[in-house]
Amino acid sequence: MKEMNTIAQSSPRSMDVLGARTVPKSSGTSESSKLTSAFILGSPHPSTTSVLKRCVDVVGSLIGLWFLAIIYLPIVVAIKLNSPGPVFYSQIRCGLQGKTFRLRKFRSMVSNAEDLRKYVKNEGSNLFFKNNADPRVTKVGQFLRKTSLDEFPQFWNVLIGDMSLVGTRPPLPDETAHYSPRHWQRLHVKPGITGEWQVSGRSDVKDFEQVLDLDLKYQDCWSVLYDLKIILKTLQVVFVRKGAY
Repeated sequence: MKEMNTIAQSSPRSMDVLGARTVPKSSGTSESSKLTSAFILGSPHPSTTSVLKRCVDVVGSLIGLWFLAIIYLPIVVAIKLNSPGPVFYSQIRCGLQGKTFRLRKFRSMVSNAEDLRKYVKNEGSNLFFKNNADPRVTKVGQFLRKTSLDEFPQFWNVLIGDMSLVGTRPPLPDETAHYSPRHWQRLHVKPGITGEWQVSGRSDVKDFEQVLDLDLKYQDCWSVLYDLKIILKTLQVVFVRKGAY
């Protein structure tokens, strides 16, 4: 209880302690992080209650799923022929206000990628794992990432409300276990398939604090029109294939 009071006193006045929740922990976390039992969060961002934004999400996700139905079989065959293992890569991620959900992508790495992660050099910093030449990525996976086709199954997450077309990058529970009060502000909005980070260099941005600054910029600038601008920029980035690895 003393720990929770200390955290609350160190957080900004605009932020609240919204009750205790269990934070999934990895075996490598410290004793202090294992004791972390409170999410430091403020009120949800206005975008989370916008009916117009939700309508854009539903229409956009249906269009994305229609396109996914067309490309699904060729991608499945390519993944299976290139590398043994499942077609989809499934992970638990943190969404709005820290609520966890299951995210799926087309698998772009070898099936034992998580076991091999410790052998891959991290070129990112501050809670951000990135390697632009990750040897775990398959040949088909390289194409899927360059074209962002690996992300298309997430349109289902948008349709059911776990995600939005535009938002923040959904973090892993292990990442949020090390968040400071300021870091939690990025979860005031729903996670998105695209966002400020994706149109500002994607894999060229390797510092978590930079990603956080972009996330908070999005919250400050948000409007439905701003979302549409980011979607258009995303299409431009995908066609140019800039910053995707």
